[in-house]
Amino acid sequence: METLTSMFKEHTQKALSLSKVSVVITEDNVYQEGDKNILPLLDDMVDTLILPGSGVDGMENLEDLMTKAESGKSCLLLLEHYSNMDLSIFSLLVRRAKGRGDDIANSLIAIAGMKLNEDNPEVAAYASAYTRIVIYPSRALHGMDEEIKKIEVPRSIGINRAAMKALENYKTKGRLVLIFPSGTRYRSWDPKTKKGVREIDSYIRSFDYMCCVAINGKVLHVQQSDMMNDFVGNDIVRITVGQVMRCDEFRAKARAEAREAGIEDKKQFSVDAIMAELEKMHNTAEEKRQKLIQELQEKKNDNN
Repeated sequence: METLTSMFKEHTQKALSLSKVSVVITEDNVYQEGDKNILPLLDDMVDTLILPGSGVDGMENLEDLMTKAESGKSCLLLLEHYSNMDLSIFSLLVRRAKGRGDDIANSLIAIAGMKLNEDNPEVAAYASAYTRIVIYPSRALHGMDEEIKKIEVPRSIGINRAAMKALENYKTKGRLVLIFPSGTRYRSWDPKTKKGVREIDSYIRSFDYMCCVAINGKVLHVQQSDMMNDFVGNDIVRITVGQVMRCDEFRAKARAEAREAGIEDKKQFSVDAIMAELEKMHNTAEEKRQKLIQELQEKKNDNN
């Protein structure tokens, strides 16, 4: 474990030395192209941490979504979020899968909160390996000092307006837009971190097709202190891509169910439906993953 942690820190420092990412987000730099010089560092880290048996289920669904994106449709990927290495794991395992993995990974544009850029240069360096559109999350304004808010509210409006303009420009040009609907990493001591962000409904409303993506297995374990104190470990990681869904049909169904149940906040209800689907996928995939873990352990015991 100590060797893995040392390697993680070494890779982090190297990424930091290579990174050219803009730390301060403005209206002019919300779109940030992935840095191919840093990507190999992330790939090497993931490769060291994932165990045999790691991979992608439902690759055919990703390829279906990619085909729709190439035809000019706007396509969304909604991922579970457990650590700051989720995107790295998804990217590498997709590229290693049979079929059009490279095309799919190269098409990705992740929606990222500006905290990744402005609060922690190490995390920003890692994030810079992947193409992103940076937004100013509305929750970042909650509890802010009123005097500071006078400056930050206009700034948030400008950044988000520029981000939405960039999104409109790219989303129908053969790209897959990736977003974490919880808006933050899941932390077991805080159940609220697994609740979907209400604003995700706006993305669902403005896209044509979407896939939910479950992530099972952890190689980076979240700690209650600073995120750079998260520790690494080996694990089998399985990515599960759900079937392609029409966004309008999913949203209409969720809103109808909300009306029938007498629920006023239909936007939150549709996002809750996404989170419920992800949870269902996660639980099913975990049963299969545990069997892989058992098989790997038995193989290890036989070799000993």
